[in-house]
Amino acid sequence: MEKVPGIEESSESPALSPPPPDLPPNMETEQTAHANYSIISRQGVGSTGIRKPLLANLFKVSVNAPDAIFFQYSVTIASEDKRAIESKGIGRKLIDKLYQTYSSELGGKRYAYDGDRTLYTVGPLPSNKFEFEVLLEESFAKHSAENPGANGSPRKETKRSKHSFQSKIFMVEISFAAKIPLQSIALALKGVESNTNSQDALRVLDIVLRQQAANRGCLLVRQSFFHDDLRNFTDVGGGVTGVQGFHSSFRPTQGGLSLNMDVSTTIILKPGPVIDFLLSNQNVKEARYIDWAKAKKMLKNLRVRATHRNQEFKISGLSEKPCIQQLFSMKVRNVDNNNGVETVDITVYEYFAKHCGIQLNSSAYLPCLDVGKPKRPNYLPLELSSLVSLQRYTKALSPTQRASLVEKSRQKPQERIKILMNAVGNYCNHDDPILAACGISIEKQLTQVEGRVLEAPKLMVGKNEDCLPYSGRWNFNKKTLLKPSHINVWAVVNFSARWDTSYISRELIKCGMSKGINIGRPYSLIEEESTYRKSNPIARVEKMFELLKSRLNKEPELILCVLPERKHCDIYGPWKKKCLSEFGVVTQCIAPLKITDQYLTNVLLKINSKLGGINSLLKMEHSGHLPPIKDVATMILGMDVSHGSPGRSDIPSIAAVVGSRCWPLISRYRASVRTQSSKVEMIDALYKPLDNGNDDGIIRELLLDFYDSSNGCKPDQIIVFRDGVSESQFEQVLNIELNQIIKAYQHLGEVNVPKFTVIVAQKNHHTKLFLDNDMKNVPPGTVVDTKIVHPRNYDFYMCSHAGIIGTSRPVHYHVLLDEIGFSADGLQNMIHSLCYVNQRSTTATSIVAPICYAHLAAAQMGQFLNFDDLSETSSSLTSEGNVPIPELPRLPKSVRSSMFFC
Repeated sequence: MEKVPGIEESSESPALSPPPPDLPPNMETEQTAHANYSIISRQGVGSTGIRKPLLANLFKVSVNAPDAIFFQYSVTIASEDKRAIESKGIGRKLIDKLYQTYSSELGGKRYAYDGDRTLYTVGPLPSNKFEFEVLLEESFAKHSAENPGANGSPRKETKRSKHSFQSKIFMVEISFAAKIPLQSIALALKGVESNTNSQDALRVLDIVLRQQAANRGCLLVRQSFFHDDLRNFTDVGGGVTGVQGFHSSFRPTQGGLSLNMDVSTTIILKPGPVIDFLLSNQNVKEARYIDWAKAKKMLKNLRVRATHRNQEFKISGLSEKPCIQQLFSMKVRNVDNNNGVETVDITVYEYFAKHCGIQLNSSAYLPCLDVGKPKRPNYLPLELSSLVSLQRYTKALSPTQRASLVEKSRQKPQERIKILMNAVGNYCNHDDPILAACGISIEKQLTQVEGRVLEAPKLMVGKNEDCLPYSGRWNFNKKTLLKPSHINVWAVVNFSARWDTSYISRELIKCGMSKGINIGRPYSLIEEESTYRKSNPIARVEKMFELLKSRLNKEPELILCVLPERKHCDIYGPWKKKCLSEFGVVTQCIAPLKITDQYLTNVLLKINSKLGGINSLLKMEHSGHLPPIKDVATMILGMDVSHGSPGRSDIPSIAAVVGSRCWPLISRYRASVRTQSSKVEMIDALYKPLDNGNDDGIIRELLLDFYDSSNGCKPDQIIVFRDGVSESQFEQVLNIELNQIIKAYQHLGEVNVPKFTVIVAQKNHHTKLFLDNDMKNVPPGTVVDTKIVHPRNYDFYMCSHAGIIGTSRPVHYHVLLDEIGFSADGLQNMIHSLCYVNQRSTTATSIVAPICYAHLAAAQMGQFLNFDDLSETSSSLTSEGNVPIPELPRLPKSVRSSMFFC
């Protein structure tokens, strides 16, 4: 792969050149290390906008015994011979049995158990340490006559054998660990920091609700629970089912302790006959088409019920031969040998026919499920097996499945309100002994809160015309782009047999003229040869480039690519990589269902942005009156980390940072993208000192680009928008990532560090806002910064976009640091304005444009990697030193500063 060092630009920027070589390559010295930051408290509330009464899905919680103290106990589980046992799966059964057996020794005190290693009580247990012997009985399946095994022996089904059990003894140790005063919540609600963490007390209350759900047989997924109720199931195809449940968590707010209750959705395997699941999962109509190697991998460790016995098993594999041929050894009585016992080989098919009276039909010529141990197989025919309900599906959904899930799980605001109010009434039981001991009661009504609707910013388009968005939307009908680019040399390549490229190019030229873009005739229209359509994607791309190079005698400014599929086309990644990283040319991919003026306008918005044009600007940005950015050189960063699909720990995470350029504009950005260790959220390449004294980090690239594009101005203020981190990681954002940014700045020889404002934007939360007595979603520009926000920290909710379908989800903004010194109104209006500058959109985005861009850049450059064969990419070693992380190519100078991600 071609690598273009990011430090090459430094030769053009003497004022921001690297320090002399005699300085240490790693600048983590006492002089350059920045003091630790702490999260700031609220700096006031906003007042601008039209006030509007709203409801929020938080339910007020009263605590009438605030002096209660939770006692935390560690739970360890071992077998009879003292071998430690993971409590997952067996813990709740075991602790329930322990309480039934030894409640008097525990003083009759009820508990909240997290299902793993921790147990809580209100007040202490009689002793600080207990050791119990617990007998757990389970129905004994292996010796049943209807479950053939390799060494099984059939028995007649007697009344006694129906009730045969296997008993197992477990050693359970419960020992005191800590005290957690409930008072810590009251102090947190007053905004007082105490030595005890209120999060610990809130976690105990959350565990109480989880335990209630577990006792009802619910599936628990983090802080959500899901009932086994067919009315909540929705088939999304491929043997996968969406199931609706509820999220619940206790939250400290300005209005007091609240319970956040929301509708939640997870994915499970479709319960029912295993053979039906396999047909659906592999999208085949008959069992003879099933890929059994793939099926074996999919079924491993799933739980099934033997329908003829109503007994549960875990699948360990598949039989090597079909049911009618698969032999196993069985001990039988020999009448001719004085009732002695002999071992005979018998097929699974014959066994079920002779000894169980079951004639196998559909699965006779199919493999059996192996539900035994590695050395003691236990065969179960497919037609007698059914998948147990509520088993999570942890693999990534296909685009079709995801679209189906989203569409089927949407709820209108008033529908969601009704469901939530019923849920609080049904599931938040006040008679729970732990909640009762704390004097906790939960109101059944949603919280009333006052919101404000901010005015939409005016935009400036071509011919100095004003454009005033209405309800978060605007368009370019009868309008031109503010700064249109001109395209002289371009080509069209067509991977689709459906479209005529000459027609597409004519329509694009015509639409471009109406929007102010002067597009010349394409130099070449290149059709893919039909013989290559069945080749692999990389081969198709390579062949197309050979044709392209043979037809062009000038370097193109743009290549328009017509793809055969509309979404997630496998040509997209190789094509983008070839164009951007190897050829260094901007490309625009399209896969139209219909060619309309609106469709072509949207395509032209992207093309114009990529080629350096500007579609629209905020009016105050265009006039240079954007406070407080107009007076002080200000850089805006958007930071995001994109992780691979669930269950794929081999796929690296993609960290992307975009930085604003051409100050005082806030609509132009450049991206820098790197790979890092899988599932790691903190960005580790912001500052990356090399052995030669250079910095190869992300921030250096963006700082140099800001300097070059802003007439030699260095940023005196930097506004950082960070996406995707939880509250537990806020301190890391400040004291790891922000310090890396500062070190990158200092490495360029700068002494005066810029002022920083650091804002985290969260979309993955469960707070929803509703209009009071209105069926619609809250209007775009809605802000809430009172009552339901944190009692001490500086946060607010903003719904900047127009919610057309479903229930809108506001973005939860957390201001961690504000050295620049924004007023509450100034900050909220700036954030609201940044939702109107996305150059590829004619609607206000739900989150600020820099974060949108960072997400797009990570997604697009992540396509460069072939995740099916990571060994083919160049790599460096992770911090563990043994797992290679494939590196992304550095883009050539011709495209690296472009908005290629639009």
